[in-house]
Amino acid sequence: MNKIRIMIADDHKLIRETWSYILDSDPRFQVIAECGDAEEAVDLARLKHPDIVLMDINMTPFSGLEATQKIRKISPASRIIGVSMHSQPAYAKKMLQMGARGYVTKNSSKEEMIQAILEVHQGNKYICDEIKNIISDQLLDEKENSPNINTLTEREMQIINLIKEGLSSKEIANSLNISLKTVEVHRHNILKKLKLKNSASLVNFINTSATYF
Repeated sequence: MNKIRIMIADDHKLIRETWSYILDSDPRFQVIAECGDAEEAVDLARLKHPDIVLMDINMTPFSGLEATQKIRKISPASRIIGVSMHSQPAYAKKMLQMGARGYVTKNSSKEEMIQAILEVHQGNKYICDEIKNIISDQLLDEKENSPNINTLTEREMQIINLIKEGLSSKEIANSLNISLKTVEVHRHNILKKLKLKNSASLVNFINTSATYF
């Protein structure tokens, strides 16, 4: 039986080495490449055409979302599984929209990652249990006219997470290497999309919406 050829794209060396060791220890898999940035991931996919790509969302010099879109164009047979520390369903949705076939969080077990690889290789889609459970909770708790976070961009979700960590607009600008004015524009757009009146209501919304953020 031919081994499933896997490429690992993650900006943490320890994570890459750990998954390489785990997967290469399984006779069903062969890790053929690993890399730490999105540009190299695209180049390696073009060169090696892996069966499966494990793609971290938080990559440089562009995101794993963009890398996924590029790889789908140059190596359409490669099936991509998004891997992220983010458990917000909106991230999983955006990753699938970019062409990924699966999504697992870094809280997922080894067994679940292997299951995701096997399912996606067989042509199925796979969403990890953590995301599915959050979606189920959201549907059960959903109220009419509730804010739709799926309309938020990746940058807006980054800013929301930084606000949750207690950063000011100036600190967010420095952290993301963008101007203060750009941060304020994003904050305005976030309020509009979430149907909130002011920054205080945004902070309250974030703090009381654990299932979203």
